[in-house]
Amino acid sequence: CINHPNVIRVFALSGGYSRDEANSRLSLNKGMVASFNRALTEGLSAQQSDEEFNLMLDSSIESIYQASIT
Repeated sequence: CINHPNVIRVFALSGGYSRDEANSRLSLNKGMVASFNRALTEGLSAQQSDEEFNLMLDSSIESIYQASIT
């Protein structure tokens, strides 16, 4: 399906997996990119300082990005 000439991108959903598990599964599928809304917000809390929140969000984005480019 991914190697079809009419396919540009295939998006993967996290499907209720933790971010680590979803990233692991995504990285095994070359050509697929993530749409992990729930996994993106995993670990974020209104009780975090701005710095903690931003660091967690940056880490989430980077891990999902890295899984998408493998």
